[in-house]
Amino acid sequence: MAGMLIVIEGVDQSGKETQAQRLRERLREAGHKVRLLSFPDYGTSIGEEIARALQGEREYGPDVMQLLFVANRHERREAIREWVDGGLILVCDRYRASSIAYGEALGLDAGWLEDIQRYLPRAELTIFIDIAPATAAKRKSQGRDRYERDLALLERVRSSYQRQATSPDWVRVDGERTIEEVAEDVFAAVSARLTFRD
Repeated sequence: MAGMLIVIEGVDQSGKETQAQRLRERLREAGHKVRLLSFPDYGTSIGEEIARALQGEREYGPDVMQLLFVANRHERREAIREWVDGGLILVCDRYRASSIAYGEALGLDAGWLEDIQRYLPRAELTIFIDIAPATAAKRKSQGRDRYERDLALLERVRSSYQRQATSPDWVRVDGERTIEEVAEDVFAAVSARLTFRD
């Protein structure tokens, strides 16, 4: 069976990484071959540059930052295709939609942000874990990067995600609940998609 690209999206501190790890374990228990991927991928040269910019060591405009994020995904483009074509379920913490959400929140054109990513593999399912920016601030009070400190920006990011989540290949999950409750909804959404394909 062909694999699947599943993406988990949301504002910072929405629990994406935790839920991606939990989903991987549940899918493995169900007998699937699963791999985790996270963006930005800080293990590449472009990823290292992104890390410096997020920590304030570099000054780039919003357009250059999004081009770096997109380039970082392109570094993994062929691997993503190979993994999915080889039958892996690939669970990705952030992907194309995050550039649209954060770029749009910073005044960039959503159409342009979509267009510069058109050659990246498409996700079959995107799960949006929705939390309020105030919740994000409570979950991480120290060591926040330049985006995490700007609650007004995070509100605009959330609005973009909410708009994108009206697409039929998206599922919105209320992230204000317990980790276990969110995990159940995430797994149910993925199970429904897997059943639909059978």
